Amino acid sequence: MSAVCGPDAEAVTRRLGFDCHDVSPVVSVRVPWELAHWTMPLLEVLIVGGAVFALWHAVRRYRAGDPVNLALWWASLVYLVVTEPPLYFPEWFGLDRLYGFIFAHNRFTVQFMGDRLPLYIVAFYPVISQLAYELVRSLGIFRRRGPLAGAVAVAFACQVFYEVFDQVGPQLGWWAWNPANRIVNQPALASVPMTSMLLFASVSMAAMTYLVVRFTGGRRGWRLVPRILAAGVLTPFTMAVAGLPSSLFGGDHPDPTAQAWVLGVELALVWLAGAGLVVAQLRSGERGTDEPLSVFGRYYPAIYLLGMAVCWIGALPAYLGARDGVTSAGTPIGSGPYALACFVAAGLLLAAQRAAARRDAPVAR
Repeated sequence: MSAVCGPDAEAVTRRLGFDCHDVSPVVSVRVPWELAHWTMPLLEVLIVGGAVFALWHAVRRYRAGDPVNLALWWASLVYLVVTEPPLYFPEWFGLDRLYGFIFAHNRFTVQFMGDRLPLYIVAFYPVISQLAYELVRSLGIFRRRGPLAGAVAVAFACQVFYEVFDQVGPQLGWWAWNPANRIVNQPALASVPMTSMLLFASVSMAAMTYLVVRFTGGRRGWRLVPRILAAGVLTPFTMAVAGLPSSLFGGDHPDPTAQAWVLGVELALVWLAGAGLVVAQLRSGERGTDEPLSVFGRYYPAIYLLGMAVCWIGALPAYLGARDGVTSAGTPIGSGPYALACFVAAGLLLAAQRAAARRDAPVAR
């Protein structure tokens, strides 16, 4: 048995349709039309294309004098490098007994690290951070209320845009959680661990955005590098702090019900605080920033939401036919009601963005 393919990893990857012993240690490439589900190449185009679009946008803003977008794009990759390897290979970091094997990705077109890290996941980090930041920035919340309030609004934006992806992924076989892991993967909302919903979908991106905004200021050039590194490296520590309340009911004798209540309250606070800031900004009468709505901000969030809607439409027949939370193909379903609430909230955020933009401003960078 290889060090990176223990019994739990082997069981999870076999449910996805492949053997984790039969992998390329560095990189593997496949043809898109041979992937396990038709939504997988669509997802790759949506996310990888979005990352390139976001980088183009960030470079243009940097050249116009604002380094935050570009710093956030790169800080997202630093955060990826810090967090993803321990999730995939806990035994390398002495975390296997503490956290156990958590999940495995399916095989996509381009894959790294023993088929554990798809290229689209590398791209997803800068995509979701740029998407949420640009939405909140265009509303004028950072300018009017400061970095902390802006980061709270980012937590809300990330939650609703991230969870339309997170709640459908296991059903479509994009990845699979380890059901034997009761330490990290419970409690869960349907098939999605609530710690993932809170810490990865909201806390991490909000904290990283706050750190980037505070650290970068008006700095440019090589002076940005240590600040980008610091923001990416420090972000996981903020996630540990946010996870402390629920961890009080963990340990050797965990209480999943109490943990679910704590995590549920924290998620509710993300919704209430974030939505409250957006509403307050709209009621203030300010028209967002003093510049036109960016091309990326105007189009990509809507494209992303449309792409996720297509994936959900494709998943809906099996979702409705599921029994005891499992489809006929043997994959667990996510929470349809929560995903629907996220779709609605994301749509309202897009409407708020349009309302906050100056109506007479042309589309610009």
